[in-house]
Amino acid sequence: MRIAIVGATGMLGQPVTRELIRAGFPIRLIARDVAKTRTLFPNVDVVSADLCDGETLRDALVGMDTVYLNLSIKQGEKQSDFHTEAEGLQNLILAAQKAGVRRVGYLSSIIMRYQYRNGRRWWVFDVKKKAVELIKASGLPYSIFYPSCFMESLNGTQRVGPFILLVGRSSVKPMYVAARDYGRQVAQSFLIAEDGQNQEYSIQGPEALTQHEAAERFVDAYKKEKLGIVTAPPFLLKVGRLFTAQADYGWHITEALNHYPEVFESQKAWDDLGRPTTTIEQFARSLY
Repeated sequence: MRIAIVGATGMLGQPVTRELIRAGFPIRLIARDVAKTRTLFPNVDVVSADLCDGETLRDALVGMDTVYLNLSIKQGEKQSDFHTEAEGLQNLILAAQKAGVRRVGYLSSIIMRYQYRNGRRWWVFDVKKKAVELIKASGLPYSIFYPSCFMESLNGTQRVGPFILLVGRSSVKPMYVAARDYGRQVAQSFLIAEDGQNQEYSIQGPEALTQHEAAERFVDAYKKEKLGIVTAPPFLLKVGRLFTAQADYGWHITEALNHYPEVFESQKAWDDLGRPTTTIEQFARSLY
């Protein structure tokens, strides 16, 4: 199976790409910044294309069997903007159909299921829900993954200098998963996928932890430098969302993370793709 990857350079795209390479798949990376991508993956085929441009996408996908999508809506995006998971996904599906691609792999999210709970609705979750619908309606076989919280967020989106920033306190317990474990599961799913078979998997890590439990364990195990935890009151984001798109994004995602009652639903993924084993401590130690 020849796999094209869109979004290989991001926080989650890099470990997944490395696991697909390690599994032996012929890989082509589709990127806007070719130089940066070649620096990260010097021995991999890299081609230039843009999700805004269907013709470049079609040319980049010729000869590929599968395209794996690691797309996201950035914190500063507005509802009226061009979104890679909306208009960009439509362009990509059309290009994949024209190029003869035979499978679409897509990184979705468990947390988007918070939509409409407690009377909440967020346009970002509408986009993600519509993305799944677009892929399923495309006629192309698909592999869709719905992951819980990634451990990488503790050292990424939640890291502010020497602090892990949390907003409010919550009793819900996401099952944090390491992106490398997830990448292995993606690779295995492609290895076992039969022609024409559709796959959907919930992706969860080895144990359920509150955000504060995960952050505290990460800080204790991370010895590269001294880190602390800052807990901000939610009302700061609630006020800030009136002024910036980034604060509005933070408010909505925090609301979902703090209230979505995640339960274990990954037995099929563990049985088919292997059980994730990386703990918070192991992840922290892997960073130094």
